[in-house]
Amino acid sequence: MKAAVINEINGRFNVEEISIGEPVGREVLVEVKAAGLCHSDLLVASIDRGRPLPMVVGHEMAGVVAAVGPDVRDLAVGDHVVGSEVKFCGHCEECLAGHSYRCVSPGEVSRPRAAGSKLSRSSGDVHAFGVAAFAEYTICHANSLVRIPKGLPFPQAAVLSCAAITGVGAALNTAKVQPGDTVAVIGLGGIGLNILSGARIAGATTIIGIDVHPAKLELAARFGATHVVNSAEDDAVIRVREISGRGVHHSFEAIGLGMTQTQAIEMTRVGGGAYFIGIPQGAPLEVDVLRSLIASQRRIQGVYMGSSNIRRDIPMYAELYLQGRLNLDDLVAQEIPLEGINDAYRLQESGAIARSVITSF
Repeated sequence: MKAAVINEINGRFNVEEISIGEPVGREVLVEVKAAGLCHSDLLVASIDRGRPLPMVVGHEMAGVVAAVGPDVRDLAVGDHVVGSEVKFCGHCEECLAGHSYRCVSPGEVSRPRAAGSKLSRSSGDVHAFGVAAFAEYTICHANSLVRIPKGLPFPQAAVLSCAAITGVGAALNTAKVQPGDTVAVIGLGGIGLNILSGARIAGATTIIGIDVHPAKLELAARFGATHVVNSAEDDAVIRVREISGRGVHHSFEAIGLGMTQTQAIEMTRVGGGAYFIGIPQGAPLEVDVLRSLIASQRRIQGVYMGSSNIRRDIPMYAELYLQGRLNLDDLVAQEIPLEGINDAYRLQESGAIARSVITSF
């Protein structure tokens, strides 16, 4: 099959032919119909964190079940599914409490060593990261898959698996935004736009989108923003405080920079919360704990995958989309072939568009 392989840490993907094995145990073979280009997958190809190479990445995936392992009981050939990188055992104390995103034994759903590698080529094994969605087929544990309605388009289904559950979930699950709350979102990529959607679904009355790209600020209104701030032209903290009165109840940082994380803290009112979602880049955050946290009674919380229970949340968001209450159509800026992955990432990283989705392999 064809796959986009990371052979060295240089920010590029090489489309080549590799082989895929058979599903074992509770594994499922999925024919990939759509794979979203998330920024974090590009970071895997760009920043050396000691991960083994060669590797196939990709964690926004929708497809059709092509085969199932002998122990799979909850999925069948022909099912339409979404794949998520949230791995959970299903029986630890966190899973039983509904917090599968905090599973303490995610390794239990890893492929047994005796089964060999899922992916390979003539020169040896090829490693898989996320759900290895940048390929014609992938093998996932059944716990990483969620059945979706067959009426849901594959490109929109794919972005459910990361951008939507992380963004909408950050607002609904992590921050627990309430009707009448005020919200600010820094960084209006795929995740940031979905935070706006989540805040709107929750009933927030003031929803402020912040970015430096005019095209994204224009797009923000379609996802629920009541106000926008161009932080290249205005001081974001001052403008948010002017709009909200005395700062917002909830601020979300979806970039990963110390500077914007500081802004997120400072634009939050006394007793409010700042939520960090962006993968850290550049200089780390430095916080004046006494002034910014203790005296102001603010809280800082990291967000992983929108604190999502994927078996509960993905079907709910799919239904909201089908009802016209969750905007996924404007999130999918373009559909591309697998061979266009490098050009699409360059365009996406420039800030010109929200999300590219591979739909042709």
